[in-house]
Amino acid sequence: MSVKNKMNTGLQVTICSALLCSPLLAHAEGEGAVESLTGVNVNSLNDMGIEVGGWVSTGIAGNPDGPRDNFNGPVTFNDRANEIHMNQLYGYIERAVDTEGSGWDFGFRADILYGTDARFTTQYNFDEQIIGDDYSFYKLAFPQVYATMFAPIGNGITAKIGHFYTLIGNEVVTAPDNFFYSHAYTMQYGEPFTHTGALLSYPINKNISVTGGVVSGWDSFFQEPANFLGSVSYTTDNEKTSVALAYIGGDQGDWQGQNDDHRSMYSIVVNHDITDSLHYTLQHDYGVQENWDPTNGSSANWYGINQYLTYAVNDQVSTGLRFEWFRDEDGARVFGIGRSNDSWTPQDNHYFALTAGVNYSPLSWLMLRPEIRYDWVDQGKAFDDGSEDDQVLISADAIIRF
Repeated sequence: MSVKNKMNTGLQVTICSALLCSPLLAHAEGEGAVESLTGVNVNSLNDMGIEVGGWVSTGIAGNPDGPRDNFNGPVTFNDRANEIHMNQLYGYIERAVDTEGSGWDFGFRADILYGTDARFTTQYNFDEQIIGDDYSFYKLAFPQVYATMFAPIGNGITAKIGHFYTLIGNEVVTAPDNFFYSHAYTMQYGEPFTHTGALLSYPINKNISVTGGVVSGWDSFFQEPANFLGSVSYTTDNEKTSVALAYIGGDQGDWQGQNDDHRSMYSIVVNHDITDSLHYTLQHDYGVQENWDPTNGSSANWYGINQYLTYAVNDQVSTGLRFEWFRDEDGARVFGIGRSNDSWTPQDNHYFALTAGVNYSPLSWLMLRPEIRYDWVDQGKAFDDGSEDDQVLISADAIIRF
């Protein structure tokens, strides 16, 4: 049986298990599939303040060009052309701390991810090798395992210790928390995904909050040197506009035979509610890495701007546009992640993409995300196995929360 047929069979079993067989899974926002279909609240841990939930996300990226290598060029996470894949089978368990109370409180969270998305979010010195080799499309990852503590000091200090998602950027790994099925180049190539370390968060007042701490570099499990990770956010009194600035900086350890090369980046994310239904987001990232090319000691720079515009038609339907520009100035960031060969050659380039999509939720536990995306570059041939400078993707996925 082929890998593809094996995974399609596995997906059928997975959906059956998710909808019918799991006694613990539910979703925080409204009813999950089990409760909606059976009327039974399956999450018996709510009385203890513990939430257990998850989802399965399955989709396809249709590529009219039918690329010879079956890859959609540098586009990720839906990088495989004209194939149905289970992107995420995701589960979590969490006890959130009470940040509004007057006493000490303790919590935790643990996440597990299996699917084709996992290979983009693994830690190279831990869960990357749990299932399959470097070129396996389906992997298992543990993107978050951390403890939290709330201390009623001043306006309240919240501590997070363990392994957790980054503060950088706008788009996230968790599928239900993104408007679009596909991801921006900036997220995939310009930002870290996870960190291991400790963070402290403190609300200075009702408008301004700060977070800062020490982590072990980018996407590593206590292997890279200590980096500073922090953010400051501001929200207006009417909560219609917010600005978040996040930064990470520090040495990245042994890179191409060189030690202690510094890497740093920042991201700025601005959100604004134009009306109650129309929302705009602007993101800007800039990163620099010292000694990218040890032969001449040159550094690498990358930066970009993403813009999002979404409109809620009603409670079930929303529409959205995204325009992105990612500048890989030294050819140091964009490369063929997940490919089964070494045909991709990084190069200095500008990457552009325009995406239009719809979110349709006919049921409380089901989300459909069709989209059409046009990508192009200003130099070279980045698509269709290095033969085209642009491409169109017609994609869609379904998210079932349980």
